[in-house]
Amino acid sequence: MFRITGDDKGGELHVKLYWLRRREPPRSTGQFDDIHKWGLPGAHCPVCDASWASCAEAYPSVDLSSLAERRKFEEPRLEEDFEEFERLRALVRPLVPPGVPLRPGTQLGPLVGEASGVFGPVYMREPWMMLVRSTALERLGAEGLCGLTGCRTELRFRQEPPPDVLELEIVSAGRLHSDCLPPGATACQKCGRLGFTRPKEPILDAASLPEDRALFRLRNFATMIIGTERFADTLDRLGLAEEVVFHELPVR
Repeated sequence: MFRITGDDKGGELHVKLYWLRRREPPRSTGQFDDIHKWGLPGAHCPVCDASWASCAEAYPSVDLSSLAERRKFEEPRLEEDFEEFERLRALVRPLVPPGVPLRPGTQLGPLVGEASGVFGPVYMREPWMMLVRSTALERLGAEGLCGLTGCRTELRFRQEPPPDVLELEIVSAGRLHSDCLPPGATACQKCGRLGFTRPKEPILDAASLPEDRALFRLRNFATMIIGTERFADTLDRLGLAEEVVFHELPVR
């Protein structure tokens, strides 16, 4: 948990939050097929006329095996009929964490595919994805960090015994502040698409930040993973931060 404090002049607030980025070049050599078992299709929006899919949002805890229409979620594709996309999204909604956006292309279920190489205790395969070894997650859990959920993978390793690699489920919460966004940057009311590039100097919106998560991704820029000061300090103190770079962001 963190507490946001500030002055009464509307200035930047005194809370440390960090944008977590992959260290380059990475020290780990782990590689795998970057695909989840299921996913929402991409969609063509009849309002903004965009055909798109989110590349970052994933909920690996979700199990669609009980859905009669699960095969419609197995192959990445573009759904031209937006009403059909909305129908499929409604089937998934009861199975995902409450309140998540469920944008077109959201990935669901465990990672599957071939894997090889050495995975560090905490490893960012992509800027928007974080993997952990089970022993590392146990150590973080023992520190009392909140909101960390490690989900099993179905990666097939060539080496024996295979490493116990989990994917962290990072829920969308918090936003970039409007001060760092282009004027009039609003989401499409139909599909939720935000058509702007990442700001050069991101600022976090204090009013939107969760108080019950040590780690989250931004709702209006899902490729950015944000960690609290306690999360960053704990990773560093436990020697688990060798693959992660922490970039402090202002909060307003």
